[in-house]
Amino acid sequence: MKPAERSGARLAVVQALYEMEISGKGVIDALAEFEAFWIGQVVDGVEHPPAETAFFRDLLRGAVEEQRAIDQALDGALSAGWPLRRVEAVLRAILRAGAYEVIYRRDVPVRVAISEYVDVAHSFYGGEEPGLVNAVLDKVARAARAEELDGAAREG
Repeated sequence: MKPAERSGARLAVVQALYEMEISGKGVIDALAEFEAFWIGQVVDGVEHPPAETAFFRDLLRGAVEEQRAIDQALDGALSAGWPLRRVEAVLRAILRAGAYEVIYRRDVPVRVAISEYVDVAHSFYGGEEPGLVNAVLDKVARAARAEELDGAAREG
C-alpha cells in the first residue's frame, strides 16, 4: 500500500459521495462507476489518481452504512445553528468521509486522517473551507479517539 494510493482513494470517496448525493445512485453503482471510469483515468482532461481499491471500497461503504452516526457526530462538532444539512455538498462529502475514517478506521493515525482530508479540501477550495474541515474533524477525533490525541500531545 502506497500513501499516494490511499490519498487517491480518499479523493475518489469524496467524489463518489458527492455524486451519490446529487444523482441518487447507490453504493454498488458508485463503486462500479468509479472503479471502471474514474480511478486512475483521465476524464475531461483531468487526471484522477490511482487509488487503493480495498481502501476506497471500505471508506465508501462505511461512510454510507454509518451515515446516521457520522452525521450526528458532525452536527455536534459544527457551530450551533449550522447543522450538516446546511453545509455545501462537496464539503459535506469531505466531512463524512473524514469522520468515517477518524471514528471507525483505528488502523489509520487520527492526525494522518485529518491532514489527508484537509488536503482533499484544498483540492476543491481556496478559502476557509480547509480550516473548517480541520477544526470539525479535530473535534470529532477528540470525542472518538481522545486517548490517541492525548498520547500524541504527551509524546510531542
